[in-house]
Amino acid sequence: MAIEFTKYHGLGNDFILIDNRSSSTPVITPEEAIKLCDRHFGIGADGVIFALPGENNTDYTMRIFNSDGSEPEMCGNGIRCFADFVADLEGESRNKDKYQIHTLAGVMTPQLMADGQVKVDMGLPWLLAGEIPTTLANADEKVINHTLEVAGKSWDVTCVSTGNPHCITFVEDVAAIPLETIGPKFEHHPVFPQRINTEFVEVVRRDYVKMRVWERGAGITLACGTGACATLVAGVLTGKCDRTATVELPGGPLLIEWADDQRLYMTGPAEKVFAGKL
Repeated sequence: MAIEFTKYHGLGNDFILIDNRSSSTPVITPEEAIKLCDRHFGIGADGVIFALPGENNTDYTMRIFNSDGSEPEMCGNGIRCFADFVADLEGESRNKDKYQIHTLAGVMTPQLMADGQVKVDMGLPWLLAGEIPTTLANADEKVINHTLEVAGKSWDVTCVSTGNPHCITFVEDVAAIPLETIGPKFEHHPVFPQRINTEFVEVVRRDYVKMRVWERGAGITLACGTGACATLVAGVLTGKCDRTATVELPGGPLLIEWADDQRLYMTGPAEKVFAGKL
């Protein structure tokens, strides 16, 4: 079977996009996705994203397999690539610049902007321990500046779910964090029953922070959209950030806003790299 694909990236967080509109089931398995994501023996990517038929009156359904074969609820950089991808699939028949996308984290709304950026309504953040989930606090409590012992060191952490679970810790020098060794220890810590994405954040100004991320199921990536949103929320909750800020990732910046209606908005690029056939 031949499968056409398009390679995209959002700030270096890269994906294989597959037109899956003819079926409500992904056309490849998680095991096959692992092989495709291999950067030496496959195409190379942080994940494989499928554009499936919409559910519950949405335009499309988005599913994603990480490079380790696991399936996350959502992906912030991925959904910007997804929006650009489906707009390209529609071609001349396209009659809108905003889409309702069904995901495992709920309905997300990306909008293609005139300047080529994609702005996504990411919905409401989830703040209670039971929603994230984590056992750092009672299920109906928020986790703000809780102490967590990891690798023999105490870290002050704030936990937020933006569809995916995130643990954010603020540090003096984000470049000095040994991400490749400390990241897995956070991800698999027993207080996170569904594992965790971890963001290490350096506050430069209240409207500008630097962030590095260890992603659950993908490891070190150049950017994480849901993580950037969670970082801003954590910054506001801890009094370190304004409600709108630029989050600088290794792959580039994202503009994040936690609006007065409590909804999160993320604006950033999505870039097509190449297309091919499996």
